Amino acid sequence: MTRAEGRSTGGRLRGWGGVTGMAVACAVTAALTLLPLAHGDGTWGGQSTGHGATSAVPAKAEECEDPEASVPARDADGPSIRRIRERGKLIAGVDQNSFRWGYRNPETGTGTLEGFDIDLVRAIAQDILGDRDAVIFRAIPTNQRIAALENDRVDVVVRTMTINCARAEQVSFSTAYFQAGQQVLAPKASTIDGYNASLKGKRVCSAEGSTAYDALAEKSFGAVFRDEHDDTARDEDQLTVPNQLDCLVRLQLGEVDAVVTDNALAAGQAAQDPAVELKGDGPFTTEYYGVAAKLGADDLVARVNHVLEEYRAGGADSDWMTSYRTWLEEGLPGIKGPPAPKYRSSN
Repeated sequence: MTRAEGRSTGGRLRGWGGVTGMAVACAVTAALTLLPLAHGDGTWGGQSTGHGATSAVPAKAEECEDPEASVPARDADGPSIRRIRERGKLIAGVDQNSFRWGYRNPETGTGTLEGFDIDLVRAIAQDILGDRDAVIFRAIPTNQRIAALENDRVDVVVRTMTINCARAEQVSFSTAYFQAGQQVLAPKASTIDGYNASLKGKRVCSAEGSTAYDALAEKSFGAVFRDEHDDTARDEDQLTVPNQLDCLVRLQLGEVDAVVTDNALAAGQAAQDPAVELKGDGPFTTEYYGVAAKLGADDLVARVNHVLEEYRAGGADSDWMTSYRTWLEEGLPGIKGPPAPKYRSSN
């Protein structure tokens, strides 16, 4: 259906907090990106499928044969670790409006950040600094994750960031901590039924700098996913947005017909808004989230990998599974454990 038809047949979608609540959330995110850093208390101041067993992969960065292969885990200090210790705080780039991943729970009334990614940040702080609350959270939009690391605004980015070859040329990734994939989110009443020809002529929203946008650029099935001046004037773009949640707001307002995003994020949005749902039999890509650090910060990446080894350990009683059951199991049931780590050869 066209944009006009979407407005007339579907109306405006209602969800968790309604359209107004979502719009306010996005506005708050934009504002907080410019505010002082947030402290550890939130106040201002994967499945194993596809990875198999732990393995060693030769380091051939120029060929990027396996971007999920990271530096071996170590608990030793290094220049990046020493800087964090001297500061006494870990600075983490996170999201604050991805439900169940990194968000401010309105029911608590405290504004404290919660979610699966937030739990992992606190585990890293605990290991390096001995205090899970020794964190300065910095809210960053999707399209600023790499820039925040390059400009030393954050030590790590833990923000549902997919590991891939293009990004591995710009940042250093930990081993994978979650398996996800791209999927279509649309109104339940929509004729869109997956990432296929049903998208032809539909207006589809994605986040700038996301793997969803890359997927649409590679094969859109005739969907309209970028504006006329998309490559030169992103600030005027109505289809490619800075923050992924902005797409849900535009879907609720009837300005777009569908969203393409990670199924892990889309499941949270479907939980927020009962008028939308994931379309298709499942994700059409396989992607892995990693903790990102500045390119060359191998001591920090190795330390994060050490944290992840302990975080995964313990099977059903592991910290990873505890966090999964707390935040993600309801929307993404059936996950038996995290992806197994892959390491590059130290030779």
